[in-house]
Amino acid sequence: MWIAYEAVRRLLTGTGHVEATPWAFAVMLISIVIDVSRSRALARVARAYRSQALEADALHFSTDVWSSTVVLLGLAGVWLSAWTGIEWLARADAVAALGVAAVAALVSLRLGRKSVEDLLDTAPVGLLERIARAAQVPEVASVSQVRVRRSGPRTFADVILQVPRGLPVERAHEIAHAAEDAIRGAVQDVDVMVHTEPDEPVSSTQTGVP
Repeated sequence: MWIAYEAVRRLLTGTGHVEATPWAFAVMLISIVIDVSRSRALARVARAYRSQALEADALHFSTDVWSSTVVLLGLAGVWLSAWTGIEWLARADAVAALGVAAVAALVSLRLGRKSVEDLLDTAPVGLLERIARAAQVPEVASVSQVRVRRSGPRTFADVILQVPRGLPVERAHEIAHAAEDAIRGAVQDVDVMVHTEPDEPVSSTQTGVP
């Protein structure tokens, strides 16, 4: 908010002198190279350990790359203003500052929304469907319920399967174990509990029997 306020103030008043020196360009280019390498390294570790904190830090450094690029464009505009005499280009630095503020705000909203979703146990997009497909092992009539929540790097899933009526208890237990193994193979770091229930009997109206 302060960056945006200062940028608007300088655009309106025309105050604030920026000197676009070769050192300024060199520092920003070096900063971009460092931020790119750190962002990639952190993102790789965040995926490996499924750490939201590391993911946020990786996004922070990737945001710095875009911010630094915007700053470079602003410095280039100031340099062109001094070289060509075009006065309005001298305000490119303030415009760049507005761009940096916008990037920071968007990333903050994105991280905040993801954190709130994790706190509210919101299932990641497509995860419920992936678990339901994996649970469709042989002799499973249908998957009647899938409940998922996240806690740190682990996923906890409760699944209810409909199996044919009259199956021996031992066979229903084997089907549940097969479904658990299939889900573990489809989802990383999942703690799954599978419960089996007899499939709903076919009603007389469905069979046509009076």
